[in-house]
Amino acid sequence: MTGKTQDWGRTPYRDAWERQLRLVDELKEGTSPDTLVLTEHEPVYTIGARQGADAHILWTEELLQGHGIEVVKTNRGGDITYHGPGQIVGYPILNLRQHRDLHAYLRNLEEVLIRTVAHFGLIASRREGKTGIWIEDRKIAAIGVAVKSWITYHGFALNVDPDLEHFSGIIPCGITDGSVTSLERECSPAPLPGQVKSRLILEFWKLFANRT
Repeated sequence: MTGKTQDWGRTPYRDAWERQLRLVDELKEGTSPDTLVLTEHEPVYTIGARQGADAHILWTEELLQGHGIEVVKTNRGGDITYHGPGQIVGYPILNLRQHRDLHAYLRNLEEVLIRTVAHFGLIASRREGKTGIWIEDRKIAAIGVAVKSWITYHGFALNVDPDLEHFSGIIPCGITDGSVTSLERECSPAPLPGQVKSRLILEFWKLFANRT
């Protein structure tokens, strides 16, 4: 089966997590192909598996409620991050049984994001010892994945035009020597979300289609 893309529109984080797990099971059973899921979440802070990640929430419960931000403990790798409107979240549900190299998989996800933002005139790169994609010391995309029976889920989040104030309620990914940015902040004129999504899909399947 060839890969496919699903656009779920805006979703609550917990619902999208459950839907990912169903796709993982379907791929494991051979009833669904490799799939790239794209979505946009309601405002949420997700806490990854890294020890001490929950200590990186800075806002009080009152502030969280005032901004309408949910907090969810998840099983992906990494620290704490924010998801919300204006961000393209990608969940690749891929079978890695013939490519059992998580390091290579992560590097390929980074490459997809680097190529995507390059299309809009931005030079992004990796930072030694840190996850995600950066423009100098400004993080524009986060990555946090999980694997079940060598099938991937969770994934990446690319900031198109989110409310960057929401990142001030946490220490994003536990990083204190950088800031968070977006395509809207870095590009003039800013690309439309649909343009970014189309390019992201193209770059993703260039790297991940027709794997043997």
